[in-house]
Amino acid sequence: MIYELSLRTAGLLAGVFLLLLTLPGLLLPGPVREWWRKLPRSRGAGVVLLSIAFGWSLWLLATMEMGEFSGFRRPLLIALPIGFVLVLRFVNEFLAVRALGILLLLAAEPLLEAALLRYEMSRLLVTALAYALIVKGMFWVTMPYLMRDHIAWSTRSTGRWLTLNTLALLYGAVLLFFALTRY
Repeated sequence: MIYELSLRTAGLLAGVFLLLLTLPGLLLPGPVREWWRKLPRSRGAGVVLLSIAFGWSLWLLATMEMGEFSGFRRPLLIALPIGFVLVLRFVNEFLAVRALGILLLLAAEPLLEAALLRYEMSRLLVTALAYALIVKGMFWVTMPYLMRDHIAWSTRSTGRWLTLNTLALLYGAVLLFFALTRY
C-alpha cells in the first residue's frame, strides 16, 4: 500500500473535493462556466496541472514497491523529468486537458486502494467515482478534444449546468455522509 488511506479518509477527501468543485458553479454560474470554457486551451493551467502530475508521479516512482521491475526505477527517474520538459516544450494543444486527465488517473488509485477488501456496500460510492475518474482520464489524455466537447455540452444552457453541478454536489454530500457515519 502506497497511500495508507482509510476508506473514511478517502470518502472525506472525495466528498470535500466534489463540494469544492461544484459550489462555485452553483453560486456563480456565469463566471465559472466561462472559466471552464477557457480551461482546455489554457497554457498556464496546463503548466500548473502538469507540474502537479509530474511531482506526484515522481514521488510515486521514487517510493513505490516495484518488485521484479525495480531495476527500471533509475532509468524511469531519469526519463520522467526529461519527458516533463519535452511535453512542456512541444505539447501546446490541450496541455491542460491532458494534464488534468493524468491527475484523474493518479487520483483514482488511492480511492480504489482505500475501498479494497472492505465489506460495506457503500464503498461502491468511492469505487464508482474512481472508475469514472479513470474513464474520463483515459479519454482526456488520449482524445483531449472530448473535454472541450464535454464542457461545451454541459455549459450550453444554464439549466443543464445547474443540474450537473447539483448532481455532483449531492454525490459529494452522500460521500461525506457515508464517510462520517459508516466507514
